[in-house]
Amino acid sequence: MTLKKKYNMLKRCIYLLLLITSPLLAFSNDDASGLFKKGNELYQKAKYKEAAAVYQQMVDDDYQSAALYFNLGNAYYKTGDIAPCILYYEKARKLSPGDEDIRVNIQLANTKTIDKIEVPPEFFLSKWWHSFMLSFSADALAIIAIALFLVASGLLILYRFSGSVIVKKVAFYLAIVLFITGIGTIFVSARQANYFDAHREAIIFTSSVVVKSAPAATSKNVFVLHEGTKVNILDKSGNWVKIRLLNGNQGWVTTGDTREI
Repeated sequence: MTLKKKYNMLKRCIYLLLLITSPLLAFSNDDASGLFKKGNELYQKAKYKEAAAVYQQMVDDDYQSAALYFNLGNAYYKTGDIAPCILYYEKARKLSPGDEDIRVNIQLANTKTIDKIEVPPEFFLSKWWHSFMLSFSADALAIIAIALFLVASGLLILYRFSGSVIVKKVAFYLAIVLFITGIGTIFVSARQANYFDAHREAIIFTSSVVVKSAPAATSKNVFVLHEGTKVNILDKSGNWVKIRLLNGNQGWVTTGDTREI
């Protein structure tokens, strides 16, 4: 398991480009960077429980980043806590869906789970679209869109003041292409956000849980799940959650049996 050394870099770039960085935010980031560095040092010394505690403190204080979640998942993997390990790997994947390290570590962690759920094949066009849409993080897409609009604006300025007809034509048409590409990037970012909103997922945190046919303890037993298994959340009713597995099986468990990603 390797640690990611850069913490929240993409978000900092966005803040810089948008010129909205405040002294309070800078102090908060400095404080978080110190804790993150401390957690990394503990991890490197093989003090995995202590490292997990530091990373978890940051999460509890509402710090969010793919690197933080990824490193916390690594620490839990080293301590053998598979359910929280997978939970934070999956949280990292949501923030950085195209990260190959995250994908590989999720696959590795899933080999430690008891339940092996067969995933039905996906239509190739749908699979291609999802793969393309999730190739970049939301932060990266935002940076790309901003960069495209800035360059396109610069080209329009060049078009306005250039005395060369050829330069005017090239600048104008290239600016149009970049504006359209920027709009396309925003569209992909919006579709990615909608995808994650529509796919509410959770991780089973109970060592063994009996899935019920209805939101009642007296209802029929359907099947059994074990910690670390990822499920889709379909509905909620009081203290019960309706879940669906990747193979289509459905049922109800209590909210205490799951942690939402």
